[in-house]
This record gives sequence, structure tokens and C-alpha cells, in this order.
Amino acid sequence: MANVVVWSKVGCHYCKDVKDYLTEQNIVFQDIDVTDHDYLREVLQAKYGIRHVPVVEIGDIEKGTYQAVTEIGIEYLEKALLQKEEVK
Repeated sequence: MANVVVWSKVGCHYCKDVKDYLTEQNIVFQDIDVTDHDYLREVLQAKYGIRHVPVVEIGDIEKGTYQAVTEIGIEYLEKALLQKEEVK
């Protein structure tokens, strides 16, 4: 399974939905909490041109072989996870 990183913030119900889904699917993920950390939102702005969360990165981030799910909705996350599994 690919590495999964979730960029989220406290009080974001979309973020909670994403983390709950990953937990239910037994997918281990790292959570980066951007709450009260504007510099982390600047990272998102530089990488993806957005400042909103959740953003889910799937793949090998250190090697640069990953994709980011920036759309809101579990269906986008499911599709990206399925595509990563097909590549294996």
C-alpha cells in the first residue's frame, strides 16, 4: 500500500470524513494538522494552488511519485486509491 498523508484541520467535517474512511478501510495515514499553522497552508498553496483542506497525498512523496486528491468528496479519494492499487 502506498503512503497516505492527510492535510486537515480541527473542526473540518470533510477532514473527519476522510480520516474516518481511511480508518474504516484499515489504511494507515499520517495526519498533518494545519490548524493555527498558516505556513502549512502556504505549502499547500505552493504545491497545489489551494489553501483548503482536506488534501490527501497518496504514493511516495520523497521520490515525487505521488498524487494529491484536492477535490472534496470520498468518491475522489476512493478513485485515487483504486488507481494506485492498479499500478502495483
